[in-house]
Amino acid sequence: MTRAEIQENLMVAVDTIRSHKGRSVLTVVGIVIGVTSVISVAAIIEGLNQFIQAKVDSLGSRTFFITRFPAGQDPSRLPLKYRIRKYIDYSDAAYLRRTCPGIETATTFGTRAFFFGDNNSISYERQRVERVFVRGAEPEYVTAIPAFTIAQGRFISRYDEEHSRSVVAIGSEIADSLFPHVDPLGKIVRLNGDLFEVVGVFEPDSGLFFGSGVNVFAIIPLSTFHKFYPDTKELAIAFTVPKGGSIDEAKDEVTEAMRRRRHVPFHTDSDFEIVSPDFISALWKQLTGALVILTGIISSVGLLVGGIGVMNIMLISVTERTAEIGVRKAIGARRADIRVQFLLEAVLLTSIGGLIGILCGALISFLVRQFMPSVPASLSLIWVILGVGISVAVGVFFGYYPANRAANLDPIVCLRYE
Repeated sequence: MTRAEIQENLMVAVDTIRSHKGRSVLTVVGIVIGVTSVISVAAIIEGLNQFIQAKVDSLGSRTFFITRFPAGQDPSRLPLKYRIRKYIDYSDAAYLRRTCPGIETATTFGTRAFFFGDNNSISYERQRVERVFVRGAEPEYVTAIPAFTIAQGRFISRYDEEHSRSVVAIGSEIADSLFPHVDPLGKIVRLNGDLFEVVGVFEPDSGLFFGSGVNVFAIIPLSTFHKFYPDTKELAIAFTVPKGGSIDEAKDEVTEAMRRRRHVPFHTDSDFEIVSPDFISALWKQLTGALVILTGIISSVGLLVGGIGVMNIMLISVTERTAEIGVRKAIGARRADIRVQFLLEAVLLTSIGGLIGILCGALISFLVRQFMPSVPASLSLIWVILGVGISVAVGVFFGYYPANRAANLDPIVCLRYE
């Protein structure tokens, strides 16, 4: 079939769709719904994936954590094999810094938070902030975890740590709530009833989705944390691998050092976990995988309904144009010509639906990004191409039977049809 014939068939298809506007609109609704759901959900997931990866990078792409139990476990419902493990010791990070030349730094930190059953508050004069995360940390902490960047003042110093000073570095939300009109540095606040001097304020953090992240942290020296909260035993260690260093060798080195430190027998499993920040993105991919499957099912239903509608309309069109088919065959049109004519009409219908669906999906992702900045929806070219491909595929699949039926009609019967 020549290009001129294809253009002619395409113009015929356009005229047919134009002459049955209402029918054509109703036919493509299912396609629009299916493609819109695919594009919009894909855009939202794409944006969230980038957001999660950025958060993982903010923790430090070469930063690893040593914990008593695996990431994702509920601390209040630990299995027995984790509950009987030794706690991380306050001096373990210092031991790793001395004995592991393959790491850049290591730091111990402890946390008091609501998910551990602890209630924290910080106040200044009449202002008060509840549900604060209180963390005890060493000076190396900001090197290990770049998300905690100081915007004003300073972080915990070695002098603060060695003398168990009552100083605190606070998140931006805490600073804005307690000191809306004054400089927070040097002010004396009450943290869980104890007096602390504010020495630093962290850079604002977007948090994870709707969370506040670094903004609601109050960090004090680890030694001070141990002095005020001796009952808090659940500690963790963050260690970093220098650029150019071998991650696997560094992890093996740390593992051996911790096993020696904790006197773990040779043929026994380690009684601690080494966790990569990637566990967040891995967990997220598991969650989005289920969401993609659910969206695929919903989209498939929409596309199936739209495809059946296209097939139905094309069968009606074949019946209405039986005489036209007979005339075309009588003047020399081949079966392939008739088949292509009706296939083009079906593909044009679904392609229009697909393009409208892509535009609707892009609009939804734009609105989500504007009104929910914590959900940074992002439409990629791959999903646009996929949306077009799905539309064309539906048109070909559901349009082939009517097109083939039209191509196989007997021209004599067609010419007698009224």
